[in-house]
Amino acid sequence: MASRLVKECACLLREVARFAPAMAPVSRPRLAALAQRPLTSSATSPSSRLPGSLKELLEREQVFTPYPKPTEVDQCIEKATRPEQLLELLDSGHNLHHNHAAIMLIRLTRLLAEKPKHRASLQQDARFQQLLQLVSSQITLVWHGTLVRLLRSLYALALPEASRELRSVEQEVRWRLRRLKYKHLAFLAETCATSMQEQQSQELLAELLTHLERRWTELDDGRTLATLMLKAGHLSGSLMNRLEDKCLELVEQFGPEEMRRVLLALAAQGRRSLPLLRAISYHLVQKPFPLTKSVLLDLTYAYGKLSFHQTQVAQRLAADLLPLLPSLTPAEVARCAKSFTFLKWLNLPLFEAFVQHILNRAQDVTLPHLCNVVLAFAHLNFRPEQEEKFFSLVHEKLGPALVSLEPALQVDLVWALCVLQQAQEAQLRAVLDPGFHTPLLETTSPKGQSTFQKLLHINATARLEHPGYTGPLLPASAVAAQPPAPDQKVTPLQRELPETLKGLLGSADRGSFAVATQYGWVLDAEVLLDADGQFLPLRDFVAPHLTQPAGNQPLPEGAKRLAFLRWEFPSFSSRSKDLMGRSALARRHVLAAGFLVVDVPYYEWLELKSEWQKGAYLKDKMRKVVAEELAK
Repeated sequence: MASRLVKECACLLREVARFAPAMAPVSRPRLAALAQRPLTSSATSPSSRLPGSLKELLEREQVFTPYPKPTEVDQCIEKATRPEQLLELLDSGHNLHHNHAAIMLIRLTRLLAEKPKHRASLQQDARFQQLLQLVSSQITLVWHGTLVRLLRSLYALALPEASRELRSVEQEVRWRLRRLKYKHLAFLAETCATSMQEQQSQELLAELLTHLERRWTELDDGRTLATLMLKAGHLSGSLMNRLEDKCLELVEQFGPEEMRRVLLALAAQGRRSLPLLRAISYHLVQKPFPLTKSVLLDLTYAYGKLSFHQTQVAQRLAADLLPLLPSLTPAEVARCAKSFTFLKWLNLPLFEAFVQHILNRAQDVTLPHLCNVVLAFAHLNFRPEQEEKFFSLVHEKLGPALVSLEPALQVDLVWALCVLQQAQEAQLRAVLDPGFHTPLLETTSPKGQSTFQKLLHINATARLEHPGYTGPLLPASAVAAQPPAPDQKVTPLQRELPETLKGLLGSADRGSFAVATQYGWVLDAEVLLDADGQFLPLRDFVAPHLTQPAGNQPLPEGAKRLAFLRWEFPSFSSRSKDLMGRSALARRHVLAAGFLVVDVPYYEWLELKSEWQKGAYLKDKMRKVVAEELAK
């Protein structure tokens, strides 16, 4: 009602301004009365007491332009199957509506998408240039929906950046951004954002993102919201924040497709929005809608990429994937296994089905896919029931192909086989050969340091678990120069374990802490017990396990070395007390080096409240370890 009143007042003022020059100064009171009378009465009767010409003007303002009925030209455009059929309409004498030229260009782009090889020759056609000029001359009359589709088509045609017609359409879009519906803005963001970046249309893109952010409350459907997050969220952090807020409002209306799009958008940007992830997880578990294979794979990937552990979600994903497994390709099996590895979720029926699926389709499995599966099994420390058959296939596929892989991938693969206790001596020799590992030891990048650490573990496996292995091995200089440990936040267990143990030892020389070994592992603490269970000073006794071997006195008869290993939350599979592959390998190596291992898991330590309880806990752990050794 208010907008209608403002329109009528504006029309009235224009009419008054037209009559004003013809009026004498003495008639100003009459003019004021004339202006006041329709203004005060227009709210109730907009046309009852207005002059004739003003009444006609207001009536014309209130009439909406009807959508034209389909004409012969519209049918010709819709039925065209070749670009020439569209260009012929320009010379056929048809009465073209101001929207027809833009629609012809949009249809032309669709036809060229099917035959891209004709694009270059068509752009040289004089009729095509005529069509572009016609569109540019009528651009102000093109409807909103057609205008945004026209801009997408011009980007698809790959016109030069300096094209006058392209810049004309872009400028028209900029002028109309305030008037476009939100669905049109979302369409531009979905289809044109990448092209705007490539075409150096940064100003248009910036204004588009600004309008999307300011009018975010107009969003009312999940599909548009999910598409915006996926296509435009990474371009503006503030827009993404608004979209996440809107997601929380609309998440109850989401179907599987919207959930997939939102989670993929979060995964692509690495945005671990916990409120949104919890809300999506809740509805994913509660709603019984069916999930297709592609949706399940994408959801598993997104949750794994974001490292968002939710037990019920992982259970549903695994349960829904299991019956679909025969339809998966080897690539999809590898991708799925990798995603569950990131989630640290070991579902035994599903992983056993992975193994059976690979064995059934052994001829179709490529080496890269098999490598990904082996790495996934190693990280989760999964040993299949058909272990012999599976690893026979792995060694058969590897064979001479191992040396053709990238050096870092070779190290990763042999390390994974060491974790699973399936490494062969030929594979150990391949990566421990000086000609292979020398370039790797010289790298200082984080990835290079990780590869170096794995080489140390492979070297330790060759020394400790392969008694018949005769070399080569890493040089002593490489073993001594271990990479520095990454800076990490000190955990309560990491801080309290040495403090409690120092209180039990009574003397600083009776224990060592943060002991770096030549096997690539760091012991949290090391103590030496004599045959009577008393602590011995470590300094004088031989210690061949150190990076720099020290001491010269042999251990007393019956003495035992104890290594304390703390296991934090990341050392375990999700919702399990089973160690992950890396932690299991560390424990195995320390045992093979002659230590008795005192395991200190985080979940047991958190239950201890007082210093007395913690001291008694460590004493009891040491007694049990020694008793088990004596029982052997």
